[in-house]
Amino acid sequence: MSLHRMVLSRSWTLAKYFEGAPKLSDFKLKEVELPKLKHGEVLVEAEYFSVDPYMRAYSKRMKEGDVMMGTQVARVLESNNSAFPAHSYVLSSAGWTTHYISQGKDLTPLLPNWPDNVPKSLALGTIGMPGLTAYFGLKEICFAKKGEIVLVNGAAGAVGSLVGQIAKIMGCKVVGSAGSDDKVEYLKEIGFDEAFNYKTVSSLEEALKKASPEGYDCFFENVGGYFSEVALHQMRKYGRIAVCGAISLYNDSVPRKGEYVQIPLLFQELRMEGFIVQRWLNRYNEGLEKLLQWVVEGKLKYHEHITRGFDNMPSAFIGMLKGDNIGKAIITAK
Repeated sequence: MSLHRMVLSRSWTLAKYFEGAPKLSDFKLKEVELPKLKHGEVLVEAEYFSVDPYMRAYSKRMKEGDVMMGTQVARVLESNNSAFPAHSYVLSSAGWTTHYISQGKDLTPLLPNWPDNVPKSLALGTIGMPGLTAYFGLKEICFAKKGEIVLVNGAAGAVGSLVGQIAKIMGCKVVGSAGSDDKVEYLKEIGFDEAFNYKTVSSLEEALKKASPEGYDCFFENVGGYFSEVALHQMRKYGRIAVCGAISLYNDSVPRKGEYVQIPLLFQELRMEGFIVQRWLNRYNEGLEKLLQWVVEGKLKYHEHITRGFDNMPSAFIGMLKGDNIGKAIITAK
């Protein structure tokens, strides 16, 4: 039953394509009044928003004036759709918008067994897309096995911090690289065996050798660029590299020329594969159930970098791309 009241929806739009690093002036706030609900429709109100590196990489697919893409945890305010009852919680792909009318196709209910003491914002991080990225990337691309040595860069971010912990659950030795001493401290707190600040080491090659003199079986790659060139030469025979992201390259307006990967790939007989987590869409529930179980058991620790207020979304996005966050960057609606 619809008890419609006038609802104002506020959205952040892409005012102009990013050139280099995004700026506040690239975004514009737009407000629209939402119409009355029709049959089969659902009115949702966002409670938590996510900002992620992929938004920078995929922004070229958008048109100027489009609402910024992204995922949110939202509460159903009103519903004419029995699949999404009022007051239930959903994951919505509505982007950077406060209120939204959906026919339900782009909504996913939160796991039915979600405990009250686990923050619902984790559906955007540890028990969501970043968690699934870490889980399937390690299992299906890195084929990480007990006793192996796993290297993770961007290790204090939303995905990297989970890769390290899941690799530890699998019985691996884990080395992480991050860009500040606070982040390195955090990595040690969550169980990384070795961690270093890539910005302050005199030689990246020496730092990698010192952390694991015998090299690496798996490399979970989030950064790209120079780090990748050096790390490839530290791989053990038949090593696997999962290319999850290349955040160091996303803001480049001119493509860089780097070393060629063929020599280390050839002589160490390495396997290097890029992946997007949607490949395992039909297995998301398997991953989410596992991640939730590990959180409940205390095996998977989470850290959220929370920015309060929808008005601060652009600055939270810009900060995340600069590496301001430890763990998952989350914005609350209010």
